[in-house]
Amino acid sequence: MRTFIAAPLPPDVRDTLAHVQRDLAAFHAEVRWTAPASIHLTLKFLGEVEPLLVTEIAQDLRAGVAGFGRLRLQIRGLGGFPSLRSPRVLWCGLEGEVDRLASLHRTVEEIAGRHGFAREDRAFQPHLTLGRVNGRGNLRALTEHMGSTPAFEHPFEVAALHVYRSRLRPTGAVYDVVEELPLAPP
Repeated sequence: MRTFIAAPLPPDVRDTLAHVQRDLAAFHAEVRWTAPASIHLTLKFLGEVEPLLVTEIAQDLRAGVAGFGRLRLQIRGLGGFPSLRSPRVLWCGLEGEVDRLASLHRTVEEIAGRHGFAREDRAFQPHLTLGRVNGRGNLRALTEHMGSTPAFEHPFEVAALHVYRSRLRPTGAVYDVVEELPLAPP
């Protein structure tokens, strides 16, 4: 099963991101926008994994993140990878307890590594993917707008990680929660 580990977002954050996407979509750039219900904070993409191994990884993750505590983050600002001048991915940035988030990411990487998954080569850059660029049409106007948009903030807490199964459909990916991993006791 195609699997990844991510933090879900509260509904009010997804609503804010949907509003941002509607504003950006008005530029009619060639962007495939991520469905707001599908936006999450990815910590590790595992790829195709046997169900038994997913269960083992989830057990180790549950023990590894228990007691970590909730993370206080906030969405803030817009950008693109590799840059806003020539983006392939459009994103919303994150601030707040990003050092603790990076520590959580290292824990997830370490546990995944024990199960044979390679570490990510790129530095961890926490973000929320808003869309993927499909072409250059109207892109410059969109990215100029993004670069000049005043910063906005929306605080939220991350209380758990989820192990997701991703099923690819012609209309986009569908994500199912396989395991929920609380970061703190209820």
